[in-house]
Amino acid sequence: MAAPTTDELAERIFGALLGTVDILSVFLGDRLGWYRSLASDGPATPLELADRTATHARYAREWLEQQAVTGFLALDHPDDDPDARVYSIPSATAEVMTDETSLSYLAPFARMFAAVGPQLPDLLGAYRTGGGVSWDQLGTEARESQADGNRPWYQHRLAEALAGVPQVHEALSAPGAVIADVGCGAGWSSIALAKAYPDATVEGFDIDAPSVAMATANAAAQGVDDRVRFTGGDAAGMPSGRFAAAFAFECVHDMPDPVGVLRAARASLAPGAFMVVMDEAVAEDFAPHGDELERVMYGFSLLVCLPDGMSAPGSVGTGTVMRPATLRRYAQEAGFTGFEVLPIEEFGFWRFYLLS
Repeated sequence: MAAPTTDELAERIFGALLGTVDILSVFLGDRLGWYRSLASDGPATPLELADRTATHARYAREWLEQQAVTGFLALDHPDDDPDARVYSIPSATAEVMTDETSLSYLAPFARMFAAVGPQLPDLLGAYRTGGGVSWDQLGTEARESQADGNRPWYQHRLAEALAGVPQVHEALSAPGAVIADVGCGAGWSSIALAKAYPDATVEGFDIDAPSVAMATANAAAQGVDDRVRFTGGDAAGMPSGRFAAAFAFECVHDMPDPVGVLRAARASLAPGAFMVVMDEAVAEDFAPHGDELERVMYGFSLLVCLPDGMSAPGSVGTGTVMRPATLRRYAQEAGFTGFEVLPIEEFGFWRFYLLS
């Protein structure tokens, strides 16, 4: 591929600038409740929207105008008086910004990148010294972003995906099966497993205490807390020889010591059991001029996942862009002898691996 000209590169950077503005404006509309108010309460003038959401009318007006200019909102009633203009939210925008059950729900990811903003000075320092910026430093916005962004896929697609793999489905369907969810985060993957396999119990493990608290509350709210429980702490504390299967959903690439965690997970498996890892579906090998998925994964890696992984002493520093060969090496070093890519396709940004 030919190198871009100066004009082409400048045009691309300008487009990225527009995208950054859109992402940060989405963060405002999401966190201030403006999208939700327009979706649930109907069209509004700036003053009406501000009154509904306990925000300032002048800021609401500027945001509404920007959202109409960028094409996310519709102007229902033009007026020479900017405070008298009425704006509405199209159904597509409402789904992407407010429908927590939709696979197209993308507003949470604006929170992830917004959470990086306050940490930019520490991020610069980490890049200079080899330190890191932990998940704990990124805080609640990042935790909720990850949880809310992935939740629809677990709720609507995980059961179907696993049912399509006979070896996995049969093991999870066995009466009394006990399943481990390593790096469970806010618990939506554990909850989805419990709902898909009502004869099984699920034990989630995560080193982040606030995530464990979120997971416990979510399981109770979903009515599965009798079969799902969560434990905080390192994977080394997992019981040995207990589980019919272990899962690690989108977390191995974040781990400072992935081999140690996989080794602990392997030790926790009953004889003949297996582990399933879901991680980013990046390209098999590095190459310049990657596709959009590759580009966005490097974005997450630069700003979130690699700095988080590097925040622990002695980290291997995997980063978001974990190639299949890297996971295979980690699995072999942890003692697994079997490694295969499962035939689960069109599951968001992710690829599933079976370790045995």
